[in-house]
Amino acid sequence: MSQSPAPHPAGPVGSRWTRRPEGSTWGDFGADDVLGRLNLIGPDQVRKGLAEVHDGITFCLSLPLDRPGGTALSPNRFPPVVRPTLRSGAVNFNCDMSVAHPGATDIVNDDLVVLHTQYSTQWDAFGHVGALFDADADGTPEPVYYNGRRAGTDVTGPDTTDRAGASSLAALDGIAHGTASTSDAGPVDISHMARHGVQGRAVLIDLAAHYGTRRTAVGYEQLARVMDADGVSVEAGDILLLHTGYTRHLASYPEPPRQAVDSCPVLDGADPHLQAWIRDTQVAAIAADNHAVEAFPDPSARPGEPVLPLHRLCLFELGVHLGELWWLHDLALHLRTAGRSRCLLTAPPLRLPRATGSPVTPIATV
Repeated sequence: MSQSPAPHPAGPVGSRWTRRPEGSTWGDFGADDVLGRLNLIGPDQVRKGLAEVHDGITFCLSLPLDRPGGTALSPNRFPPVVRPTLRSGAVNFNCDMSVAHPGATDIVNDDLVVLHTQYSTQWDAFGHVGALFDADADGTPEPVYYNGRRAGTDVTGPDTTDRAGASSLAALDGIAHGTASTSDAGPVDISHMARHGVQGRAVLIDLAAHYGTRRTAVGYEQLARVMDADGVSVEAGDILLLHTGYTRHLASYPEPPRQAVDSCPVLDGADPHLQAWIRDTQVAAIAADNHAVEAFPDPSARPGEPVLPLHRLCLFELGVHLGELWWLHDLALHLRTAGRSRCLLTAPPLRLPRATGSPVTPIATV
């Protein structure tokens, strides 16, 4: 296993911080790093992924972007709204082009989409979750993000009393027409991930094959047993895929569930041994087919502790992107039948500046 760069007890020259979270990667890839552990995915890692292609079969790992449907998983996220644009004042759907170009015989359609970026299959950017942390060692925690980026300076948004940009159905027209307030995650937005590209070797751990659909908190001990039983190994720079069966269970509902589905194995994000394993293995990114990768909210969280401890570890401390609500059933079944656990993964997010997450249509090739 390759070794992490030497830790910085204090921030590097030009850094925004003088103190970093213990065990974090802040500064390891440079004072202005925006990629985190994606830095570990280079030509060698891409070649390792290509070496896993034997059958030439591809798997789409995305749900339809209007799934899971409804708002049971999150009352703050809504299905996409797809509408026609206008052309010369006419509705631009089954539109006679002659309204703009007299005599034309073309019929055209154009759309606009109002999209909650983390409603369906997605990547989380580092700006999705930060923490209160005393990065300047003055005794007072301040809101910061990966590599010490500051809320209000590097990561900016509307005034907290301004509800013009709120995620409600009533605000969709304002958002679509550009009248809502804006936000900008800047150095921790999703566009940096897209610019780098996401392609390399992925390793799938099939929790669903061992635990079925029963709700099970999976810490390091349970994860290690599954990996040992299936002969799975994870190396630095790999992208970790966790098959829990959750999205397949959601898909079994004829209509969107009215309440959040509480089933299938899920990572115990507060387990210190699991956190240490994620830190030490140097995985480049983690994606799961469930709502939050980890149990949310963390059932063991007490006042003064994060309700998303794995998000804090990965997005805030280590620079590890998280993917959620992926469709992994078909890939997992193929790999298990073939006695394999690895594939080539191609999964770039939208190159969307300012956003803290993005829809993604991942493709696995085996």
